Amino acid sequence: MTKNLDKEGLKSVADHYDLFFIDLWGVIHNGIKLYKSSIEVLNELTKLNKEYILLTNAPRLNSSVRNFLEKIGLNKGISSKVYTSGEAALDYLIKNFKEKKFFHIGPARDFGLFKTFEDNKIKDISEAEYLLCTGLFDSHDKELKFYKNLLETQINKIMICTNPDLIVDKGEVREYCAGSVAKLFEELSGKVEYFGKPYPKVYNQAKNINNRKVLCIGDNLNTDIRGANFQNFNSLLISNGIHKEEIKQDKITSLFIRYDVTVDFLQTNLKW
Repeated sequence: MTKNLDKEGLKSVADHYDLFFIDLWGVIHNGIKLYKSSIEVLNELTKLNKEYILLTNAPRLNSSVRNFLEKIGLNKGISSKVYTSGEAALDYLIKNFKEKKFFHIGPARDFGLFKTFEDNKIKDISEAEYLLCTGLFDSHDKELKFYKNLLETQINKIMICTNPDLIVDKGEVREYCAGSVAKLFEELSGKVEYFGKPYPKVYNQAKNINNRKVLCIGDNLNTDIRGANFQNFNSLLISNGIHKEEIKQDKITSLFIRYDVTVDFLQTNLKW
């Protein structure tokens, strides 16, 4: 049974946990501004000496996301808690693919993550040993047909996806993420190695989770909540996020069944 915490607040259950994995986009900010009530939650957790990680499916270095958050008003004490899917992917690539040629799928702004082996980037996809997907090209970011045509002859290669999210809302605008391209590649029978939620590797890379009582907070059933379910962690869904329109159209319990997830707690917006 999912418990609604809108009246009681997170404070009513916070003492039961010693580690929190908290999503950024849709929970702490909307891509443009911070949510004041969410920042209050982080400040209160800090006062209680509770550990938390701002775990985000962003195809960028930790430092890049921290810089962005500080620009929109987050203090350095909180931004230091960021851990990105990009950072997790980079660690894996350096250990396993550093000398191999790759084709980058995604906007140029993401490529700073891979500066250490940029000489291995090639322009002809047919010559690539693997595919590195961080998102969509700026010139082809509105639909996925372009990527089907690009990838249908490349299914013998592995794709590394640095952001499993399918979509994100930037303010009021919905945008595709790298996960949508990766899903399409899988539908073509290609193999994808994902880094980020809901896949277990990223939790272990972000923090030692052994013998910890964990609560995962996020707005995405596919990533935040499914990741918690995979790890047998408790979960809190922020309903005024990526699924808000679906929730308006359907009973929320039906939505959980459709996505095949279990949700322990629910809040409209993260609130102490």
